[in-house]
Amino acid sequence: MTRAARFGVTLPQIKRSWEETRAAAIEFDALGFDSVWVCDHLYGVPLPTLPILEAWSLLAALAAVTKRVELGTLVTPPFFRNPAVLAKQIATIDQISNGRCIVGLGAGWFSAEFEGHGCEFPSLRERMRALEETAEILKRMWSEERASYQGSYASIHEVICEPKPVRRPPILIGGGGERVLMGIAARHADIWNNMAVFQSQLASKVDALRRSCEREQRDFDSIEISQQCIVVIAEDDAAAQRALEKAKKIYGGHMGAGLEEHGIWGAPDRVIECIERHRAHGCSLFVIEFFGRDTRLPARLFAEKVLPAFRG
Repeated sequence: MTRAARFGVTLPQIKRSWEETRAAAIEFDALGFDSVWVCDHLYGVPLPTLPILEAWSLLAALAAVTKRVELGTLVTPPFFRNPAVLAKQIATIDQISNGRCIVGLGAGWFSAEFEGHGCEFPSLRERMRALEETAEILKRMWSEERASYQGSYASIHEVICEPKPVRRPPILIGGGGERVLMGIAARHADIWNNMAVFQSQLASKVDALRRSCEREQRDFDSIEISQQCIVVIAEDDAAAQRALEKAKKIYGGHMGAGLEEHGIWGAPDRVIECIERHRAHGCSLFVIEFFGRDTRLPARLFAEKVLPAFRG
């Protein structure tokens, strides 16, 4: 199944003021992007000393000042919050936004922020189990009149969640683990997100997800494929190449891994070609981090020269 391309943008959040975040969100909304995204960290990455705005508080505020963009996290881990209270928070934000929440879930990895805030940070295997329990509790509370669930890490007993979300928020599961993580995605996800560090492996990761869907007897086409990505765009190829060299130095071997060979960069025509290569592997949602101090500048160029190629 070929889905229409959708484009989301990450918001300035680390070492940025609320005023900067709000201005960017309002502009991305007006430019025609489909969604805006925040990272769910309690410390700025990669240093605990970096100021960062908390994700779900931020989305609640953005729900009130934007009009049409969906609002998502990339990604919310278990153990930061009681999952039942999180379900209630998200239902409230979905009411404020009139049904625009997307709930991105993942296992978490930055141990310092868990331990510093007194949150549990067990083994990856246990975090995966808790991730699945969180997804189960969210879905039950948003759909059942009185929801109950007994898990190893979380439980609810005839809990009432009213008002419920305007729509059942789509659940995004983010990560690259080809057995456990993909199994959770096959059971619970509306969207699976490929992390930027695995962008060069998109085709093989999609194949792994397909195999997990076969094991779980889940219709593979019912899951949307998303790619977290850096986009380096400029008016011409020479300017884009210069910006690319700067981006590779800044992002290094993590998000910048394989950026030149497999990423999305260039003048608008080349950016369109890069997007089409991803779409050939089944990707229809792009969660973009635009390269630049003021990300509104490249976003404007993208909206003017690239978005029209995928609309209508």
